[in-house]
Amino acid sequence: MTDSDAVILHASSVEVSGRGLLILGASGSGKSSLALSLMAMGGVLVADDRTRVYLQQGRLIADCPEAIRGRIEARGVGILAADYAGAVELTLAVDMDRAEPERLPPRRHLAVLGVDLPLVLGQGRGHLASVLRQYLLAGRADRDEA
Repeated sequence: MTDSDAVILHASSVEVSGRGLLILGASGSGKSSLALSLMAMGGVLVADDRTRVYLQQGRLIADCPEAIRGRIEARGVGILAADYAGAVELTLAVDMDRAEPERLPPRRHLAVLGVDLPLVLGQGRGHLASVLRQYLLAGRADRDEA
């Protein structure tokens, strides 16, 4: 794999029990705050603000550019040192710029490098970290639609 096979996304990423979460959003949308909340719940930082994503045997892998590895921004505090999870397979994405209009939303997806990731719309959700942690640990348990 070469660097030309990878993309750098304006996103943070966290590993929770071996599963990777891609946190997308504009500057100031809460990417780092969400990552810090998940880290407080036992998650481990992959990358803050810039995530390197590439394909490996058909799976999406997130990693951190070397220059920012093991660092996360805490607005109003500064740059904090953090444990680095290493490369992790992405299994879920959250878009911090978009609010979910549905109480029980349909399954949403985001295509990254031709691979669909389940997508949660996260803008304005105060309990988002705990929801995403549970989603990563156990998945979504929707009933089959008939």
